[in-house]
Amino acid sequence: MSAPTFPALTHVAVTVTDLERSTAWYAALFDADPVLDEDEETGGFHHTVFALGGGQLFGLHTHPAGRGGDFDERTTGLDHVAFACADRDELEAWRGRLDELGVAHGDVVDAAYGSGVSFRDPDNIALEFFAPPS
Repeated sequence: MSAPTFPALTHVAVTVTDLERSTAWYAALFDADPVLDEDEETGGFHHTVFALGGGQLFGLHTHPAGRGGDFDERTTGLDHVAFACADRDELEAWRGRLDELGVAHGDVVDAAYGSGVSFRDPDNIALEFFAPPS
């Protein structure tokens, strides 16, 4: 029996230290307001969720017993989150948008498998805009 087609990602959620600060930052990046903002009674955390294109969701979580500390992609767990760009032109447009928002970012890095622009959120979580090779 063969495995079914692997499903697309439906959502990503990251834990943040200051929900108000991160909500404002991501709202500016996404140019959208959250579609959900609530306390999760059964899980003991608060989450804010943004709806992105293609039916994907991006969530911000805070936990009352959070451990704090800085994000470090070298620690086991999440390395980074990459947002798909259709092509190099869209990647360049997003680089320009980061400039408009005053978000520090790296240069466009080209590799055989595609091109990316890396940046970080207020909690130092590594993010990237990524386009396939042209």
